[in-house]
Amino acid sequence: MSAKNPIKMIVTMIGLDGHTTGGQVIATLLKDAGVEVVYLGCNQTPEMIAHTALQEAVDAVGISSHASNYGQIEELVQLLRRRGLEDVPVICGGNIPRHAGERLKAAGVAEIFPPGSSREAILDYVFSLRARRAAAAPAST
Repeated sequence: MSAKNPIKMIVTMIGLDGHTTGGQVIATLLKDAGVEVVYLGCNQTPEMIAHTALQEAVDAVGISSHASNYGQIEELVQLLRRRGLEDVPVICGGNIPRHAGERLKAAGVAEIFPPGSSREAILDYVFSLRARRAAAAPAST
């Protein structure tokens, strides 16, 4: 990652999830590490998040989830794909039961960070996104 081209990431809560502390803590952690954060706050619909992802040309979308809004997260993944943003991973954190996490991963969520995840694990994953995207890109001639 360079200062000229930092990773750009949305951090938000989806639907009626009003638990903002986790999202705010992660947004601050990412900003302090040099990530450009587009913080949307709470009460965002999948459509609003997908629209912002497209308009802001983000590298990833982070959802802080402490409510049973898993269907909306799945809908967000589908909307991103339909808008040509299948290379923009959705990363979730929060109180997500194991069975719900498995369902979300099967639906296309890239990673889930449960409570107690280390700062290092979160940052390592976020910073690995640029390398993964570069490795997946076709070689230019």
